[in-house]
Amino acid sequence: MDPVQITTAFIPVADPAASARWYNRVLGFQIHSVDEWSAVLRPGGGAGATSLTLLGPASGIQAKPGLPWATCNFTVADLGQARSRLEGHGCEPGAIEGDPEVCRFFAVQDPDGNTLLVTDR
Repeated sequence: MDPVQITTAFIPVADPAASARWYNRVLGFQIHSVDEWSAVLRPGGGAGATSLTLLGPASGIQAKPGLPWATCNFTVADLGQARSRLEGHGCEPGAIEGDPEVCRFFAVQDPDGNTLLVTDR
């Protein structure tokens, strides 16, 4: 059997197009596709097989926006800079926590109230 890879994470949202614009503007994701059901985003530059799928109500997903737990983590090169950027966009990220030897992180909510986890590795 070939190695298994995770290729997408799913996050429920109220409006896929509006959420895609926010993820693009605030987190730098590139918008790959948007329709009434979902939006598919890729990391900046669009490289790799990993994507983020924002699922709207028309998709039939049973999960409601406002997840109190992160469905995945977003790794950044500079945690402090990422936190400051989010604050600059009106977000209220939590404090940076964790162990520098293991992993440092903070949580923040998207406009739908979904918890996002931003990590340094």
